[in-house]
Amino acid sequence: MLPHCFSNLTSLRVLDISRNHFQIPLSFAPFANLSNLKALSINENKMVMKPSFYTSIPKFQLEVISLPKCITSQQLSRKVPTFLYYQYDLRYVDLSHNNLSGTVPTWLLENNTKLEDLILKGNSFTGPLSLSSALISNVSSIDISENKLQGQIPTGICSTFPHLRRLFLSKNAFEGNIPLCLSGMKDLSFLDLSDNHFLQFLDLSQNNLSGSIPSCFNPPYIQHVHLHGNRLRGPLSLAFYNSSSIVTLDLGGNNLTGSIPKWIYTLSSLSVLLLKDNHFHGKVPIELCKLHSLSIIDLSQNMFSGPIPSCLGNLSLPLKEKESLATGFYGPFIEKDDSTFAMRNLETGINPYYPDSYFEEVIEITTKSGFYSYKGNILSYMTEIDLSCNNLTGHIPPELGNLSKIHSLNLSHNKLTGVIPSSFSKLQHIESLDLSYNNLSGEIPNQLVELNSLEVFSVAYNNLSGSIPEPKAQFGTFIENSYEGNTFLCGLILHKSCSKTDSPSTMSTVSEDKGEDGLIYTYDFCVSFLVSYVVVLLTIFVVLYINPYWRRAWFSLVGKYITTCRYSNVGNFLTYHIFRQCV
Repeated sequence: MLPHCFSNLTSLRVLDISRNHFQIPLSFAPFANLSNLKALSINENKMVMKPSFYTSIPKFQLEVISLPKCITSQQLSRKVPTFLYYQYDLRYVDLSHNNLSGTVPTWLLENNTKLEDLILKGNSFTGPLSLSSALISNVSSIDISENKLQGQIPTGICSTFPHLRRLFLSKNAFEGNIPLCLSGMKDLSFLDLSDNHFLQFLDLSQNNLSGSIPSCFNPPYIQHVHLHGNRLRGPLSLAFYNSSSIVTLDLGGNNLTGSIPKWIYTLSSLSVLLLKDNHFHGKVPIELCKLHSLSIIDLSQNMFSGPIPSCLGNLSLPLKEKESLATGFYGPFIEKDDSTFAMRNLETGINPYYPDSYFEEVIEITTKSGFYSYKGNILSYMTEIDLSCNNLTGHIPPELGNLSKIHSLNLSHNKLTGVIPSSFSKLQHIESLDLSYNNLSGEIPNQLVELNSLEVFSVAYNNLSGSIPEPKAQFGTFIENSYEGNTFLCGLILHKSCSKTDSPSTMSTVSEDKGEDGLIYTYDFCVSFLVSYVVVLLTIFVVLYINPYWRRAWFSLVGKYITTCRYSNVGNFLTYHIFRQCV
């Protein structure tokens, strides 16, 4: 039992009797006369429900009250101690793990305007979380996790607690939408909403989140996950394994490493995969080809290597069955067989259950040489593959020409070789085609002029040759920078006439022809020289033999020549050089 002498210690300011076996009556009568008491800690003792005739208001005004794990032997549900109704100066309240029942005592917040920390974790509070609209600016930490709360998180939570730093609402039965205002709370550093009935929509983008993605992150109903623009690192763990409900997975702009796991095919509903600007490496897995709903793939600005899987050409890139990109976050509130109800939501953008909580899926992608946001119905029709800025090698698979519904294809800044597939002429819906900064060779297929939807086209900085496509239809709108960096391309736009431009093969042939002509010329010269040389020698011999005067003169000249050659080998050098050329 609690000693009765406590009531005589009227000057006592701090009382800590934690971790004992005292029986504390719910009336708190033994402490009622401690008028100077400011801090009371009764952790891990026993609360008893003894009859009490004490009805006076306690004389103390506490600043700190700590009563966690004060259990009863019967483990009965209990109400919040009534003496707290008369406290107006509290700064710290911990009533956790006491099996308290009823609604959340938000009156503690209203009565105590200086309250900073409210801990109600591990009780049996039920019903919705109702908050006052009044500003409570001092509160920095609220923990109401592990209760039985239901309904939606109040949308006014941010304006009620503008300086909130820690909010823990896990292990309840909250549902609906997470208030958008939470993303704008500049002081919020800890947020735990796990193990509830939220969501299909999670957007924690453009924060300063760090560490790895928890393996336990596997919500059963989530459809749209946006975590881009953080500092997440490490490989893709089993966090999303077998999450068949996920439609959008946006992890771009982080520090993620490793390869795309082979279990990616278990995300059977995946329509949008954004892994841009990370440190992924390895090959682009063929398991992506098993995702039959996949319509937007952005793997750019990573370190992927190896060939482009030809099976990507088998993706259906559906123009239909993508309504979840526009309205997926209404799933829990829409009857599947009530098409009129669903259409009304689609047209008005209003959720009748939560009229002030309309979310719209937005995807930001790079296309047409710019950065664009797509949302709503337009997003439902957008299809794209972006593999740019990697280390991909090999030929461009001709099978990619089967992607007849694709709107944007970017393979630039890789190490691709071979020719541009003529099958690209079948990309009838394509608006942007970028093959620049590779090692492609050969000619640009003239069949590409049939692409009437093409707005942006670039094959700059490759090894292409020959004439550029005829400047008609869409190709009449492309300027010189679409082709720059290809020395052997020609055409009117490039200010190079194809009739005067030698392709690499032509130049090679010309060089070979010139080489053969040169050999023939050298051979003729040497034969002519030898014949002339022999004729001159014979003439000199005949003259010297017939005429003695010329014979004496000749030997006199040879004597002088020999004397001169002692100091110069020019004559010998010239004779040797001429004969060497003729050998």
